[in-house]
Parts: sequence; structure tokens; C-alpha cells
Amino acid sequence: MTAEVGLGIVRGISYGLFGEPGSFVPEARALGARLVRSYLYWGQVEPRPGEYRWGVVDALLDQLDGDEEVWLTVCASSPWATRVATDFLPPSPPKDPGAYREFVRRLVRHCGGRVAYWQCENEPSNTALLWSGTAEEYVEQLSVLHEAVKDTDPDATVVLGGCGFDVFAGAEGSPARAFFDHVLAAGRDRFDVFSANLYGPPREVPHYLDTAERMMAAHGYRKPIFVGEHGGPVLFEFPELEPILQQVMIEAFAEAPATQSTGELAERARQDTPERRALRALAGRMGELPPRLRMFLPGCPPELENKRHRINCRQLVQRTVLALAAGVRRTAYWNLAPEIPGPVDPNQLMYLMFGKLPLLDYRDGRLTHRYPAAGTFALLSGKIDGARRVTRLDVAGPPTVTAFEVERPGRPRLLVLWDDRDTFDGEDDPALPVSLPWSSATATAVDALGTGHPVKVADGRVHLDVSDTPVFVCEPRGQGVGS
Repeated sequence: MTAEVGLGIVRGISYGLFGEPGSFVPEARALGARLVRSYLYWGQVEPRPGEYRWGVVDALLDQLDGDEEVWLTVCASSPWATRVATDFLPPSPPKDPGAYREFVRRLVRHCGGRVAYWQCENEPSNTALLWSGTAEEYVEQLSVLHEAVKDTDPDATVVLGGCGFDVFAGAEGSPARAFFDHVLAAGRDRFDVFSANLYGPPREVPHYLDTAERMMAAHGYRKPIFVGEHGGPVLFEFPELEPILQQVMIEAFAEAPATQSTGELAERARQDTPERRALRALAGRMGELPPRLRMFLPGCPPELENKRHRINCRQLVQRTVLALAAGVRRTAYWNLAPEIPGPVDPNQLMYLMFGKLPLLDYRDGRLTHRYPAAGTFALLSGKIDGARRVTRLDVAGPPTVTAFEVERPGRPRLLVLWDDRDTFDGEDDPALPVSLPWSSATATAVDALGTGHPVKVADGRVHLDVSDTPVFVCEPRGQGVGS
């Protein structure tokens, strides 16, 4: 891993599981992603004991040109080898750790050093859905994966299963926090990188990352932190919506399945399940729902759809910059595109939570449609290309304004500024005048939406008005040292 920071994108949670494993690496790279993260399930590679199929793995490897970093999240879901028989969710402990070890070894060997990061499951503290086992059992599985990866590819990096909102927003001693506390204590020598999944209000990103640091420090060590997922807006940024969402979830999970195998999900897709009825009922109340909730629903008014897109663009920059300023070297946005081509079923809780976050969408079976956040990701990745460090600056003025300097050796000076406001209504507030020391004679600026932004330089300072939309202020080429 180089000293430069790198932005990435997660493909999704089911590459090649519900359909043919199509192209996605070139599409992610075209947006400026240096890192691509994908999932792989044990049953995809070894559908029966000793029978290995490499089609999905090779479909991924064939897209690589060697200039990207690959992060593979390995999930121990198997119809025959694990305690819970499923090819999708939830992953569970292997019946025979030796069989799991052999699977991982063969997988790592087949990839031949082209995968930089190997992750053992994702958000294992999200039990029953993303891990059907205990913290002790997770550490046992992590240990097996670590041994198999290091024996086969000593240069590879082992990533801890993602630590999510349930941990970062949970109280001390909560089940999710206790789960990770045990993992960090017992598994301290079984991973190289801590993975943080950053959802929730962007302003909480520094707090979440500090929580991760403190959880490791409590056991006497510190390891690098990557951001395995981030994206927004998501519903749990809005506590005022909780009563409505709780009722919807109670209705939706009235007949929750024990597992989510591909076959079971296909069967349920033909049924009028409680989940679908609950989501349809919610959409049927569109006119009486708070606008903050309506923007997440399919078919919401265009003005709310456009507002959600603007919030998405702002938060993409805010979360990334805040994470980089906290010392994170790798981030991965959730997510690139819908799992498969074709119509998406909006009457699912996962759609309500995350269905509008993809950067791209399918047109005629190809990932050619770009949503606004795709342009923002491309803009951001271009601005911080080659960056070594992001530093928070002191701003003389409104205390809600945050400013950062991006250290880009050989490139002109770059600042990123925004005003921390209410996620939904903040764009309606007037912009605030801000000035910062500036050594060049001129400056240019563009905001996170790709719009040119007025800026002037006078008396050794750069002056501009700042709102909740991040602004990139750049020294023109030819005026900075090393530019």
C-alpha cells in the first residue's frame, strides 16, 4: 500500500450470485476509483465438497489491469459446509474449520497475489442477518482465514469484519459493542486492518473513528483503519422518523425468514409477503409522510428526489474528507450499482434503507447511467489524486464552518470547505462569508455538485461564501510550489 490515499467503491453484496458476473471494475475505475471491493461466498466457489468452480472469481480477475487494488469480502455461506445451510445470508461458522481453511487457501492461491485485501465477513455483530454465530466463533473463523491467507500470500492484508452503525452508535456495554470488544481482545493478532462502515450523520465520522481507535487502545494496540463502506443519506440519520420506521419494521418482519438463500428469495419474490405489504402501505401514505421520509420512497416528488441527490453528493465529499483528515488511507463508497440488471423491487426494507445510494444504473444491460453522485465521486477522486494528507484548518469566523487542506505533492494547493448544517433544511440557509490565508494571486473554486463557485483573493486571503455544499478551492496551476 502506498502512502497516497485512495478512494474506492463497493460493487455490492452479491456479485455473480443472482445473475451473471458482469463488468464493473472498468466502470468503477472510470469514476476514479483506485480500489474496488466485492463479495464472494463459499458456496459460489465450492458448491459441493471438493468441487471448485472459478467462474465468478475469474470474471473479476479478468477485469483487472494491475493498476487497481482489490478488496474481497469472503463470506462463509454454504449449503453444505456451515451450520446454517444457505448460499447467501446469514453466513455462519463452518462445521469443519479444516474445510474452510482449504477453501480459503485455494481461493487465495487462485487469485495469485492480485487481491490486496482479504476480509473475513462483514458486520459480524449484526447477528442473525450478517453473521449467525457468536463473537468467539467469529474469532475462530478469523484465525483460520488469517492463517490460510498469510501462508498462501504473505504480502496480503487481512481485514477485520466491518464495524458498523450498531457498534458506533451503541452504548457502552451494548451487545454489538461487547461483540467487537471480544473480537478485538481475542483476535488482536489475527488481522492487519480495522474496517469501519460509516453511516449516520457525517459530522459523527470523527467520533466513530475515535471510537474505533479507543476500542483497540483498550486492548493495548493500534492498527490502521479503512472505511469499508460509507454513504448517505440513510434513514437512521433522522431520529424523528424512528416511530414510523419501527412500526414498518414490526409489520415487515411479522414472518421473517430464518435464512435468505437465493432460492428462498426467488420464491418470496413471487409472494405477497408482510414486508411488501408494509412497504406498499407506507408508499400509499406518501402525501401525509414527512418530506425527510418521502425522499427515500420510490416515486417521490421530483423536488424531493433532486434534494436527496444533492444531499448524497454533499455527504459523499463530507464523509470522505472527514475520514481522510482522521488518518484513514482507504475509503470505499457504498455502492456502485444495483445488484443485477432489470427492475428493482422497491417494496423491500433494504431498498428503503440503501436503494437510492448507487452511483450507476443499468441501461440496456450495461452500467452506463450516472446519477449525480457519480459525478461528485469523479470530481472528488480527481481533486485528491496523489494526496498524502488531509489536515483540518482553523477558521476565523462561524464555528460551524469546517475547512481542510489537501496535501498533494507536485500539485497546486487545495482547500475543501463547508458549513455544518441540518441535513435536510440546511441548503435553505444563507451562505456565510469565510476567508483564509492565501499566498497566490488568484484562486478557482468548484462545489461538490460540479458548479463553479465565486471566489476572490485580496490582502493575502481567499474570500468566498460557504454553505452546506462542500467547495473545492484550488490554486491555479503555475502559481504553487511544485505545480
